[in-house]
Amino acid sequence: MKVILSIKPEFAKKIFQGSKKFEFRRTLFKNKEVVKIVVYASAPISKVIGEFEIDSILYDEIDPLWEITSRHSGITEEYYNDYFVGKDKGYAIKVKNPIKYDEYLCIRETYGIRPPQSFAYLR
Repeated sequence: MKVILSIKPEFAKKIFQGSKKFEFRRTLFKNKEVVKIVVYASAPISKVIGEFEIDSILYDEIDPLWEITSRHSGITEEYYNDYFVGKDKGYAIKVKNPIKYDEYLCIRETYGIRPPQSFAYLR
């Protein structure tokens, strides 16, 4: 099973370049059968640009999670802390085998959905 995640273009680019090996989330999908993430790069790109497999999902308190992931986070510690403000714990999805599409896809034409705020399940 796959989910589609909305990711800022600057971070999506780093995922496919290999410098961002963790995608951080405040909340996560509940279905344990999800094995792939389809990447929707938000505005100004507003297209589905690729996908990656889930290597593992870490769930921990904010400070220890940063210690574990910071080296390959692709973001600054300040951005990380701002993102998780008000949260005691967070998720880090470890990226495996990222594949950037040669041609970007329209989310509505391809999947019949609108861009998700956070994520949407795909069949």
